[in-house]
Amino acid sequence: MITRSPVVLQRQATSQPDTVPLILPSAWQAQLSDAIRDPGELCRRLGLDDGWLPGAERGHTLFEVRVPEAFLARMRHGDPDDPLLRQVLPLAAEGKVVPGYVADPLEEADHTPARGLIHKYAGRVLLIASPVCAVNCRYCFRRHFPYEQNAPSRSQWEASLEYLRADTSISEAILSGGDPLAASDRQLTWLVERLDTIPHLKRLRIHTRLPVVIPDRVDDALLGWLSATRLQKVVVLHINHANEIDDAVVAACARLKGAGVTLLNQSVLLRGINDSVDALATLSERLFEAGVLPYYLHVLDPVAGAAHFDVTDEEARELVAGLRETLPGFLMPRLVREIPGEASKTPL
Repeated sequence: MITRSPVVLQRQATSQPDTVPLILPSAWQAQLSDAIRDPGELCRRLGLDDGWLPGAERGHTLFEVRVPEAFLARMRHGDPDDPLLRQVLPLAAEGKVVPGYVADPLEEADHTPARGLIHKYAGRVLLIASPVCAVNCRYCFRRHFPYEQNAPSRSQWEASLEYLRADTSISEAILSGGDPLAASDRQLTWLVERLDTIPHLKRLRIHTRLPVVIPDRVDDALLGWLSATRLQKVVVLHINHANEIDDAVVAACARLKGAGVTLLNQSVLLRGINDSVDALATLSERLFEAGVLPYYLHVLDPVAGAAHFDVTDEEARELVAGLRETLPGFLMPRLVREIPGEASKTPL
């Protein structure tokens, strides 16, 4: 589907004859703005029993609801166990204090040498390109992240860019967030053009959920700056269940591939959502049909508020063993855990 880029209209000013450009939001920006942010509305729209509302409201006070209409449309009406709904529906269980579940499970605060920059692994750095997500996943390891301290202005970005210029061992810049594609194309163009000028950078990696939850985000403006960069482009999507992949998502993936992007997917193993061999195998098959390779299957990061999603390591290993009996090797995601201080993701 081809979507419109930001539209510029000419508005006649009342005080002078000159025209003043009026920039209207693009389709994806309007959808982002119109996302459901009220737990009561979410429950009503999906026809959930009133008994779900008190817990949804309590969870919402800890981490607000945000669900775009395009993602809502893929959920089953009246089914509280729908695997897409379970990812975004707040529960009272989020307020339960569970030992070992903390606000910063990956200790990212210890690896932030500049505002909006996280440097944990050799050869690559992560840039917080936007503090905003299109959808608030209840298991998010950054649900407590201090975005207000890591949302640089353009002038503050220069310190991060200088950090990259000074360290010639860095070959890959990773745009993250929030969701980096929630930033405007104007801002992303500015940032990527500057990354382009750093000679030792080879790759641009983008971790995003937006092409999944709002497929219209993959518009001509986005494809324009992606196609223009000299850097090798990798987009890592985040899809946990095959039901997330509809025709619009497939079309968005095709447009990204047409711009020379390598598409990978990372999932989180989640209790009640994808904790079965059938669910994981179907997801891998559906991803490949959409031109996306399974990359990582993460065990849950122990973030406060998400313990009810946990799947034990033993269960995870059994699921992967079952997948090996079902899938060819190239459709097998790597089961990993992120351990603070380790040099890379740790295979299980």
